[in-house]
Amino acid sequence: MKHKAGFVNIIGNPNVGKSTLMNAFVGEKLSIITSKAQTTRHRILGIVNGDDFQILFSDTPGIIKPAYELQSSMMDFVKSAFEDADILIYMVEIGEKELKDEAFFNKITNSKIPVLLLLNKIDKSSQEEVEEKILYWKEKVPNAEIFIISALENFNVESVFNRIVELLPESPPFYPKDQLTDKPERFFINEAIREKILLHYKKEIPYAVEVETEEFIESDKIIRIRSVIMVERETQKGIIIGHKGAALKRVGTEARKDLEKFFNKKIHLELYVKVNKNWRNDKRQLRRFGYNE
Repeated sequence: MKHKAGFVNIIGNPNVGKSTLMNAFVGEKLSIITSKAQTTRHRILGIVNGDDFQILFSDTPGIIKPAYELQSSMMDFVKSAFEDADILIYMVEIGEKELKDEAFFNKITNSKIPVLLLLNKIDKSSQEEVEEKILYWKEKVPNAEIFIISALENFNVESVFNRIVELLPESPPFYPKDQLTDKPERFFINEAIREKILLHYKKEIPYAVEVETEEFIESDKIIRIRSVIMVERETQKGIIIGHKGAALKRVGTEARKDLEKFFNKKIHLELYVKVNKNWRNDKRQLRRFGYNE
């Protein structure tokens, strides 16, 4: 039996549903999802295996014009996704125009590899608008195959998946067949905590936060985790902790519940908050947190 394998990289503007699609393909919550832009900061690999295929899906940060070093690093992850893709998924939603970054958009329209343009969130639109948008995107990206989907409702996702399997190049698997992702456990702990911060705090707070897990001790019945939430200023530390620690406690409780589902084990989670000034513009610190690699 011939075996197929390849990298399928998901590109698009912020908040178009890339992470929802990735999780739908993989069947696990690998990428965190919130309504805020720039939720995804890293390039996250999700591996889907069949008897005769292996698909390496990459969720990437939404394309933006960088304002500080962290965002530049996020766009480097997007650049790398163009470089190693066997198939590109360009995801758009009803009502939006082409990518904010013209150079990235030109890479898609001039791509020599298959491009699948997914028109997402069609559940929020009329039939007439959908037909109009299909014509618009056919003109804008003539080299793409267009699919209408709702990643959230799982509508037409299977058709896209089947087409991806057809397009995969012949290759042996890149990873062991029982592997789900290339990220370590601590990465998913950090992301689960960061998701709750994105959900519960406003304005600049979620974007000034990085999470680092300092301790991960697993026994038969329980995993003991100690994680540090880093902020840039003392005032942000106070907001994260909240009155009598209530806000931090809510983040910890909700993250622990998600992690218990993810690891299928009881979790003891300790959270601390630390000020780490200007970490978003510090290349050395960003490398430590897995950026600029």
